[in-house]
Amino acid sequence: MLTVIIAVSFNSCKKKDDDDEPTAFDTELYNMAKETSGFVWFKNSSSALPKSSGTGHSQPFLRTRYNAAAATQLDSTGQILTGATFPENSLIVKELLNSSSVLERYAILYKKPSNENADAKGWVWGYINADGSVAEPTSNKGSACTGCHSQSDNIDYMLMKKYFP
Repeated sequence: MLTVIIAVSFNSCKKKDDDDEPTAFDTELYNMAKETSGFVWFKNSSSALPKSSGTGHSQPFLRTRYNAAAATQLDSTGQILTGATFPENSLIVKELLNSSSVLERYAILYKKPSNENADAKGWVWGYINADGSVAEPTSNKGSACTGCHSQSDNIDYMLMKKYFP
């Protein structure tokens, strides 16, 4: 009986199962995130910011940028407009940096409601290491992220204005 309980315990603690395999879209998001031309930086600055108290990310620094579609929801100072809803094809890339300001991971939001990996609000969530390996596949639809990104004062899942006013 004890053997069966131990076996069940080990199987329930597996980090990944067959449904967590990276998709071709993870690679596409990674390639989109690596492109920096045509983006607007949060507060119009590429300076690294210290992580906020409300983050679930382990890296101590971040930088956030918005493609042209997403930038339509920023004011002239590069802040997210209060009550904004990002249009389809918005791409928001949070670069997560280590203590030496070296890029370790991309946290990516891409608004594409027609994508099979989109969540109920139309966002595809990417969590991809700087080397292209996948930390959290898009097929998980942001399940590891939405808990934090749904906290009060989020703007269409964005928390930059809450923590970096």
